[in-house]
Amino acid sequence: MPLTDLIQPAINGILLGGLYAAVAVGLSMVFGIMRLVNLAHGDLMILGSYLALVVVGVFGVDPLISALVTAPVMFIVGFAIQKCLLNRSLRNGSETALITALGISIVIQNSLLLIFSPDARSLATEISWQSVKVGDFLHVPLLYLLGFVAGVCMIAGLHGFLKWTYVGKAIRAAADDEEAARMMGVNTGDIFAYAMALGVSIAAVAGILLGMTFTFYPYSGPQYLIIAFGAVIIGGVGSVFGTLLGGLVMGLAQVMGGHLAGPGYQLLMTYGVLLIVLTIRPEGFLGRSVSR
Repeated sequence: MPLTDLIQPAINGILLGGLYAAVAVGLSMVFGIMRLVNLAHGDLMILGSYLALVVVGVFGVDPLISALVTAPVMFIVGFAIQKCLLNRSLRNGSETALITALGISIVIQNSLLLIFSPDARSLATEISWQSVKVGDFLHVPLLYLLGFVAGVCMIAGLHGFLKWTYVGKAIRAAADDEEAARMMGVNTGDIFAYAMALGVSIAAVAGILLGMTFTFYPYSGPQYLIIAFGAVIIGGVGSVFGTLLGGLVMGLAQVMGGHLAGPGYQLLMTYGVLLIVLTIRPEGFLGRSVSR
């Protein structure tokens, strides 16, 4: 196979990986801070996709513009879920919180199914079919490029927020030692809620971009939860830039697997790479110990 035949899918895979990283970074942050696998993460992202669909239908705006409404609304939803449900569940142990997150996932899926029916939906626009020609034989999908840039920008912005703002420093303190942070006057319950809200709002924006790229259904959440979880594991739990690296690996493996072995082998190749990484480096590329 000529090398030039591999360049195009490799570029597509890397660009898709940036979007996958945006999907996963909220899950990574929540797990790194609260040691909680948010099983509702994918469904909250799809909820953001459907909310954008409603905003587009009511106001007739571009799906990208709908993020100005969707992201703040999903921020409030994430804050309320953590404050009213998950914080209380965490007091009884992580197992209770895990079951609560599963219950939230089921409620979201069935609510979307009841309201929107099981039909496929899409946020595709003209930009979804446009590409940028590079050289004589490369065509970079404009939406993939946009998703990659958005993913990198959101991850870089999150890193800056966690490093330079008071709330971000409080989130990092609670992640390192919750009890010590509480003794220093940090309201960890509120901090956990802000962290969840931030992760959910980022996932909602990623859901809009995914909705412009692929069709989605009320039950699409678990599919993207698995992808996000794979990116978190490969990159390393709690590492923002590790999640970016994990997303790039996942996207590259998926697209290259489909190109080399056929579309039916995309996920097989993706999780094959995941198993290889776990065998070689179980903590992920940029991971750290999650023990307290």
